[in-house]
Amino acid sequence: MTTRTVLVGLGWSGREIWLPRLLGRDDYDVVAGVDPDPACRAAFTAATGRPAFADPGALDTGQADLAVVAVPNHAHAPVARTLLLRGLATFVEKPVCLTTDEAGLLADAEQMGGVPLLAGSAFRYRSDVTELARLVPALGRVRNVGLSWIRARGVPQAKGWFTHRALAGGGVLFDLGWHLLDVLDALVGPVTFEQIAAVTTDDHVNEADRAAAWRHDRPAPEGTADVEDTVRAFMVAGGGLSVGLRASWATHTATHDVTTVRVEGTAGTATLRCTFGFSPHREPRSRITHVRAGRVSDIQVPAEPVGAEYDRQLSALRTLLAAPSSRGRAIAGAHRIVAAVEAIYAAANTSLVPAGPAEIKAGER
Repeated sequence: MTTRTVLVGLGWSGREIWLPRLLGRDDYDVVAGVDPDPACRAAFTAATGRPAFADPGALDTGQADLAVVAVPNHAHAPVARTLLLRGLATFVEKPVCLTTDEAGLLADAEQMGGVPLLAGSAFRYRSDVTELARLVPALGRVRNVGLSWIRARGVPQAKGWFTHRALAGGGVLFDLGWHLLDVLDALVGPVTFEQIAAVTTDDHVNEADRAAAWRHDRPAPEGTADVEDTVRAFMVAGGGLSVGLRASWATHTATHDVTTVRVEGTAGTATLRCTFGFSPHREPRSRITHVRAGRVSDIQVPAEPVGAEYDRQLSALRTLLAAPSSRGRAIAGAHRIVAAVEAIYAAANTSLVPAGPAEIKAGER
């Protein structure tokens, strides 16, 4: 049985990530598209033979099983809320919402609509992240997790909506940092942060030669970006766990893009070095190093095509769609992440911000 799917948002993400994968699968049937841009709608209909609408309100939700929301950040929560209230199960790519208040509205809409909200970073479905997660129990009690995603030149859609706070919510923290925090959740489970120190900088975001040319974004209107291109944070949780996070859209020294996830425990350390995302400036292969009592082991990670994690996520969505127990889980995770994002931004404006558990933790996994 196929999942009848509406793709809401036909920009770069909808066009380059979701539509080709949905069309390439036998278990999904793309029945309609939604985008306010007439050119995007025309291109969608030409490629699929299916109708495209300017507004989600024009959809016949009874003719679909799932909506995949790939609109600009500021529209994620309003669009998802509308669809949920109309009784259509909805998947929202990151960032699911921009504030904890929006997370609360989505939780209410999911309950009132009686259908699940699905969400989560695709990167938790990477084979190397899965292999790293398999090693975590052998590391003993986890003491520190280091999360880092550094691009050489990767400012997305320079001077477009992606780099304006009112439309994107923030900069690299919402873009790359959300993925890293979601992977943290996948590796160690829900985390309550008690203290956060952080700094954000914007040294490169307005430099034209730092743009992610590989994205092939449409020309953006002139304007000055008002978001950060780099975030550095150190977070302390209960039970002796600390988390270091760094994300950068551009740097002076990097020649290619590197993602590093390091988990340190009382019985060993495991480190994944790879490249998340679609940039062509990649690590040659994913590598996991396991260190225990001075002995170093290299863990083999099978090579896979760039973007394979999105195919796995689509498979997982069908399973979650059919499981009543999935309702409430995604929004609880999104609430935890956006609360942490809010606390990091607040900490970046001071030297140290105490954050009580009620501010960071929202629900159980």
